[in-house]
Amino acid sequence: MNQKKDYVLRWIPKYSIIPLITALVLNTLVYSGTMVLCKGLYHHDFTTAFDRMVPVIPEFTSIYLICYVFWVVNYIMTARISREHMYRFLTADYLSRIVCGIFFVFLPTTLVRPEITGTGFWDQALRFVYSIDQSANLFPSIHCLVSWFCYIGIRHQKKIPVWYQRFSLVFAILVCISTQVTKQHYIIDVFGGIILSEVCYLIGRKTNLYQGLWKVFEKINQRVGLERKSVKYKGKLSEIKG
Repeated sequence: MNQKKDYVLRWIPKYSIIPLITALVLNTLVYSGTMVLCKGLYHHDFTTAFDRMVPVIPEFTSIYLICYVFWVVNYIMTARISREHMYRFLTADYLSRIVCGIFFVFLPTTLVRPEITGTGFWDQALRFVYSIDQSANLFPSIHCLVSWFCYIGIRHQKKIPVWYQRFSLVFAILVCISTQVTKQHYIIDVFGGIILSEVCYLIGRKTNLYQGLWKVFEKINQRVGLERKSVKYKGKLSEIKG
């Protein structure tokens, strides 16, 4: 059986295309939708003494922006591990966005950003980020949440090189730091994002919620020709080998 036919660009599994796009759509709806919904509401400011002590380091804007590429690559790598692993992972991912949406609606947050007076490239880049990204929907930090998912989704996975697992951990930590030194989040947002990702990932791994998600996307994939029929046995879903 020619496995190349089951991939797009030789490295994106066809079965993962619609589920991953759905994850992106859900993330956008939660983040942007709740921002519009809560525009006129009172927004809380949880700035602490620690937050005021953290300096602005515009150069970290590079990490803050590059992480979008990191997200795409690692979500695809997670999907490649196996169908079951992907659906367990996406169960956690979807659940985390629902929780984020609840926080964004019932606990709107904001912070006062510093004035960036420098004229260097990264100063201008940070000003650009400020201009396109409202200071809202801060807790928990989706930047930290998704970056941590990128690490734990491949953590302890034999199919992923150990060096890349370590790189993903380091880069996820750098993203968390970037949210602080670019003044995009408070420190509590970082811990909120990391804890939420770990809790949701545990739920995805330890429960059978993923099976419902698998069945739904399996039917969709089969209808659009992205997936062949799977074999079912003992009440569980199993992948076709080969």
